[in-house]
Amino acid sequence: METPIAEFVRKVRNNIEKVFLGKTPVIDMIMAAFLARGHVLLEDVPGTGKTILARAFAASLDLSFARIQCTPDLLPADILGVSIWHQDEGRFVFRKGPIVNQFVLVDEINRATPRTQSALLEAMAEGQISVEGNRLPLPEPFFVLATENPVEYEGTFPLPEAQKDRFLLSLPIGYPDAASEARMLEDQRRITHPVTDLRAVANAAELGPLQEAVAKIHVDPLVRNYLLALIEATRQDTGLRAGISPRGSLALYRVSQALAALRGRDFVTPEDVKEMAPPVFRQRLILSSEALVRGIKPDRIIASVLDRVPVPEYRSA
Repeated sequence: METPIAEFVRKVRNNIEKVFLGKTPVIDMIMAAFLARGHVLLEDVPGTGKTILARAFAASLDLSFARIQCTPDLLPADILGVSIWHQDEGRFVFRKGPIVNQFVLVDEINRATPRTQSALLEAMAEGQISVEGNRLPLPEPFFVLATENPVEYEGTFPLPEAQKDRFLLSLPIGYPDAASEARMLEDQRRITHPVTDLRAVANAAELGPLQEAVAKIHVDPLVRNYLLALIEATRQDTGLRAGISPRGSLALYRVSQALAALRGRDFVTPEDVKEMAPPVFRQRLILSSEALVRGIKPDRIIASVLDRVPVPEYRSA
C-alpha cells in the first residue's frame, strides 16, 4: 500500500512531468530536498528548462511564486523590500520584496554581487529577513531554487564554497533525451506555454505534516556509521583542502531520510545514503591546489570516496 508521502510525491511528479519531460530523477531529488526543508542549486547551461521546472513545482503545490533575475546592479533592497512614503497616509509603508514568497527562483545567482548574495543566503539559512532593523519571518513552506550558469564568467561573482554549503543539494539537469525533446516540440506548437495550464494537485497545508514525518524516518546505527565513514573519507582525501563539514553530514542524513520516504519506506538504507552523497557533496568539497592544477573535478573525488568506503549489508527489522 502506498504511503502518504509516496502518494504525495507521485501526484506532484506526474503533474510536473506534463510540462518538464524526461527528468524524473531530477524531480525526485528536488522533492527530497523540499521534504527535508532544504534548498537546491541547479548548475547547468542556459535553456535546459530550469525556469519551467520551478514554475511547475510552484503551480503543482499551489505555492506563491516569485522569480528573481540576478544582475550585477541588483541591490539587497530589490530582493528584501523597501519602505515607500505614502503621502495620502502620511507614513512609510513597507513593500515586500520577491523573497517573501513560498517558492523563489533565483536565476543566475552568480551574477549578483556578494552583498546581494549574502542577503539571499541569510534568508535561506534563517527563514527570515532583516529590513530597517526589523525582522520579518518568511512564509511556510519556504523554498529557494537557485541557478548558476557554469559557462559564462564575465560579469559574475561565483559563490564561495562556504555559501554553497547553505544549499542542501547541487544538481545538474542535463539535456533531455530525443523522445522527450520531440514531444516538447509538439507540445509547444501554441502561443502560450503548457505550464500555464497546470493546476495544483496538493497544497501548502499538506507539506508540514509530511516534512515532520520525514524527520522521523528511521536511521539504523549501521547506516548512520556508513554515512559518517563517507564524511570522514572526504576529510582524509589528499585531493581536498577541506572535506565535508558537520552541516554537510546533517544534510546527507536529512535528505537520505527524504529519499527513503518518497520511495515508500520508513527506514533509510545504505544505498539511499550512497545515492544522495554526490548531490550533497558536490558543492561542498574544496579542492587542493594540486587537484585544481591537474584538472580533477569534484565528481571524480566523490566517486573515489564511494568506491573506497564499503557499503554495509543491511536489512530492516
